[in-house]
Amino acid sequence: MSIELPSHANPFVYGFLQRLFRLIAAILLKQRIVGLENIPRDGAYLLVMNHLSIWDPPVVFMHTPRRMVSFVADKWQKNPFIRWVVSTIGVVWVARGEADMSAIKQSLTFLRNGQPMGMAPEGTRSLTGALIPGKTGAAYLADRAGIPLVPCVVYGTERVTENLKKLRRTEVVMEIGKPFTLPANGRAKAAELDRYTDQIMVSLAAMLPEQYRGVYAGHPLLAAALNGASGQ
Repeated sequence: MSIELPSHANPFVYGFLQRLFRLIAAILLKQRIVGLENIPRDGAYLLVMNHLSIWDPPVVFMHTPRRMVSFVADKWQKNPFIRWVVSTIGVVWVARGEADMSAIKQSLTFLRNGQPMGMAPEGTRSLTGALIPGKTGAAYLADRAGIPLVPCVVYGTERVTENLKKLRRTEVVMEIGKPFTLPANGRAKAAELDRYTDQIMVSLAAMLPEQYRGVYAGHPLLAAALNGASGQ
């Protein structure tokens, strides 16, 4: 099945920016990238990640081998440079703080056409330095599109800006876990979506060091998720 990227996406710019970001990151960061082999080689998937810093999306973008369409808050359209960069990469603009049905419909079209996408279920950067409650958007898309979820965590990025001011390199870790699917039937209601969201967020918590688990540190599902991760 053919994949139709956003009309403003530019494959040349996507590849060029990936290479440019990798070059810059090699200078500014000490990176440890784990689990790239877990990214499906074909078909749609939804990469779900935690969000500590503005540096998280560039780190994920430059290392994921397949082109993804990501979600970006519409507030960034006010910045001409950022708007141009993310638009030429390929994004879905999302109105924060409301159910953006246009973004949802556009996303479902991409996923059903085999296009990988990425999003942060928390919906915004965490100001606590750890996981905050996830929103149901990722669960809804995975349920309605019937696609696998790929968990991804990034940490250390919260120190990049401060270390740049001190001319220090920052140790950053990006880890991608094994894909999983939800027990979904395409018609999940609110209570089910809440449970699925907990499952998604706990999968991220289990991959993170303890200090980053935030509100999911004591979740009942975490022990089982940690045991599953240790058994892989």
